[in-house]
Amino acid sequence: MARVLVVEDDQFVRSALIRHLKDASHVVRSVGTALEALREVAQYGFDVVILDLGLPDLDGAEALKMLRGITDVPVIIATARDNENEIVRLLNDGADDYLVKPFSVEHLSARMAAVLRRSQAGGGAGGGGQGTVTERVLKVGGLAIDPLRRQAELDGTLLDLTRREFDLLAFLAGRPGVVVARKELLAEVWQQSYGDDQTIDVHLSWLRRKLGETAARPRYLHTIRGVGVKLEAPREAPQ
Repeated sequence: MARVLVVEDDQFVRSALIRHLKDASHVVRSVGTALEALREVAQYGFDVVILDLGLPDLDGAEALKMLRGITDVPVIIATARDNENEIVRLLNDGADDYLVKPFSVEHLSARMAAVLRRSQAGGGAGGGGQGTVTERVLKVGGLAIDPLRRQAELDGTLLDLTRREFDLLAFLAGRPGVVVARKELLAEVWQQSYGDDQTIDVHLSWLRRKLGETAARPRYLHTIRGVGVKLEAPREAPQ
């Protein structure tokens, strides 16, 4: 059982979501505006928020930024927008997952269960997949990742990472030089047995940008086409 906040202005969609979630034994509260959502989150403790983007008072993307300013509660975006740039922006702003409308209740259930497992496994202070939360600092070249403090530095400079970016980096850093299959990343970092490769690609893209590299000119993150991803120290000295 989870405590769920549904933020949806379409009464028909909201009622359907509430009915489904209650049938699954979740405790549900719902609102139709961004400001109401912020008040609810500030007043009550939720396990997950399902956030629509087309809200009447404030765009959901802006609401997400404001939510992230006051809470780390997992947020699943429910949107009719399927533009890749929009999805990238949402993930970078702190969304934990996204669903493009229309979606089935089974799909929502699977995504929500995965997000809740990830949140519970992390315990609010944990790291990325199993085996990455240790007392030691993980070092790969100029990278230093502290799973317990959830901090990462590159050449002594603190990196500003989203929760999922940190989880992905920490998981790979725990296996330096090892090619990790995308299926394993989904299972261990996202706690999903299946999913869209685009989710991994988006996070890799933003992580590369923060590491000062690109897919065409990688230093730490290397994609092995058809196999997976590996993190290793750059062979050349940093410029």
